[in-house]
Amino acid sequence: MEYQNTDHTFAVCAYKESPYLESCIKSLVNQKVKSNIIVCTSTPCEFIENMAKKYDIPYYVREGKSDICDDWNFSVACTKTNYVTVAHQDDVYNEHYVEELLKHIPDEKMSIFIADYLPLKGGKAGKRDINSKLRKFLRQPMRCKKLAASKWWRRRILSLGNSICCPGVTYNKSVVGLPIFTSKMKFCIDWDTFLKCAEIKNSHFAYCDTPIIYYRIHDGATSKEFIVDHRRIKEDTDMFNKFWPSFLTKIIMVFYKKAYDTYN
Repeated sequence: MEYQNTDHTFAVCAYKESPYLESCIKSLVNQKVKSNIIVCTSTPCEFIENMAKKYDIPYYVREGKSDICDDWNFSVACTKTNYVTVAHQDDVYNEHYVEELLKHIPDEKMSIFIADYLPLKGGKAGKRDINSKLRKFLRQPMRCKKLAASKWWRRRILSLGNSICCPGVTYNKSVVGLPIFTSKMKFCIDWDTFLKCAEIKNSHFAYCDTPIIYYRIHDGATSKEFIVDHRRIKEDTDMFNKFWPSFLTKIIMVFYKKAYDTYN
């Protein structure tokens, strides 16, 4: 699906036979303002290929071992537009996502567009849990354009944790540069990338304070996998150490780890 008048693409990163892939694609196809859509994978199979064919979506396969950083960069490289949203197959996008994004695209200094979100549990977008409420609170300074344009404030917003919903972010390739994802982290690759974007001079974040993405929480989520094998604790600690002395990081982590309960 190519729309020449929309300089934006949803690059869906598909992995194996996800029962949620079609819901994600449907939410993109049903946008009030149509945009480009592609499906990319490093685990090619008939299921993903047939899903792309069903919705007449370009399908790209990356050869080699699956890797979050490589997979995401591959999906970006497959796009022809300047603006790209790396869509996660588990999540669902509100029909007004592109409409809200386009309000900010005329601003060439925008590095990333960030959207508010609601947790999706049991197939339904429910009320905000404690984690969602806290993350929304931490994002509030971004509602002020002056603060969102300040490198110092962008760093401060990220210094208290990753309050940004990764699949709700659209990247401006002309500002962020390629490859977009250069972090060596696996779980915190998004947080580390947002920090990279925050440190770009003469740029700013754009923020939509209306929930226009629904972030699915389920047992098969990568987030839960990283919690179980303790890699998340290590990478969260490493990220906080980029902002704070180690003794303060230890204190922050005591409280930050409570957010992991969201995935139980």
